Amino acid sequence: QAQVVESGGGLVQPGGSLRLSCAASGIIFGIFAMGWYRQVPGKQRELVATITSGGSTNYADFVKGRFTISRDNAKNTVYLQMDDLKPEDTAVYYCNAKQPTLGYDYWGQGTQVTVSS
Repeated sequence: QAQVVESGGGLVQPGGSLRLSCAASGIIFGIFAMGWYRQVPGKQRELVATITSGGSTNYADFVKGRFTISRDNAKNTVYLQMDDLKPEDTAVYYCNAKQPTLGYDYWGQGTQVTVSS
């Protein structure tokens, strides 16, 4: 069955970097738009970055210039390179795989990112 699994979260100091990975299985990865979202307790999940099947990217204003989303279709994996991390980036980060034409929408379980000194 379809599955997306995040990895790469952890504790990092302000100004540091992390790279999140999301491995997809059970789907035709190349036709899916992929995205990263984040959520903190008591708040709604918010979009961080997305990348279309064709490689076009979109970023939330609060991460522009600091985060980079990319995908490797040969590895069925999407990445989120996070640089210059700030304490306010602390959240659970979720991976999403979406193919709206076919009605598919899959979420991972999330990976915790904590930015603290």
